[in-house]
Amino acid sequence: MFYRVSIYIACLICSLSLRAQFDPPAGQPGSRAIHADSNVFIDWVKDVVVKRGWVEAGNESLGNASYGQESDILGKADLSAVSLGDGGTATLSFNFPIWNGPGPDFAVFENSFSDSFLELAFVEVSSDGEYFVRFPAQSLTQTDVQIESFGSLEAAKLHNLAGKYRGMYGVPFDLDELRNQPDIDVQSITHIRIIDVIGSLDPLLGSFDDEGRLINDPYPTPFPTSGFDLDAVGVIYDTRNLLVPEQNKSAIRCFPQPASDVLYVEFTAPAIIESINVYDLQGKLIYKSNLLVEGKLSLESFPAGSFIVEVSTIDTKIRQVFMKR
Repeated sequence: MFYRVSIYIACLICSLSLRAQFDPPAGQPGSRAIHADSNVFIDWVKDVVVKRGWVEAGNESLGNASYGQESDILGKADLSAVSLGDGGTATLSFNFPIWNGPGPDFAVFENSFSDSFLELAFVEVSSDGEYFVRFPAQSLTQTDVQIESFGSLEAAKLHNLAGKYRGMYGVPFDLDELRNQPDIDVQSITHIRIIDVIGSLDPLLGSFDDEGRLINDPYPTPFPTSGFDLDAVGVIYDTRNLLVPEQNKSAIRCFPQPASDVLYVEFTAPAIIESINVYDLQGKLIYKSNLLVEGKLSLESFPAGSFIVEVSTIDTKIRQVFMKR
């Protein structure tokens, strides 16, 4: 009797796990999709390098995917896209480094014409363009039957996979998920890499999610438009909005503006300083101290330009922009 109950409980847990859901398609209650027209986006892709994958991973004689041009990825999402092909990649760079702000930090756009015909991709980030870390992707789609070339997927069974929404709706990614990863700085992401998911259920060909499950998506797609169709990547936080002006603009005053040899930092209320950092507008740390003598910051070693001063107190971090001439 105990043996049968144990089997029943195990099956029930397995069944509940398989029915676990993530957020639904764009436009439905609870969806995390972000429309391309949203004012949260402050920038788009500046440069891109595409390495096309095969039209069909199991039949290399068909050659590589060929639809679209790299320029179609630049700028705002508009449904013009580049087909990556099976296992193809696109490495993207931006005008300013992306940083880990509150909530999602960027979003990836595909050009699907529906909520169910979905072609998927992994998303990776880097702080130097050399070492990349992948967002932990999950796919709860069944792996018993291959999704055919024009088959359907359920967005609610997909997480941290680009392409889970229809065109003009971006999949958001939050760098906070990667904050403990070594060798990247989530406050300074310079590159994003998009890698097509090969949706074959053949374990020698297919792609696996973060928990070792095969990811089932339309396969094969033996057309020039094979694979993930990358439309755009929208930036929500980069080093230009690092200072969070609405929250901190009245907490300190930096003067004169522009400054020459000395910048004065004046608090509007008493504060105990823990550290003082200065960044350039690319997010690079150029000065660090735990002491502000007589409210002055010496700029003698600073080149001319714009900088962000970050003052950390016991209660908060306060950031302001200043200029040195």
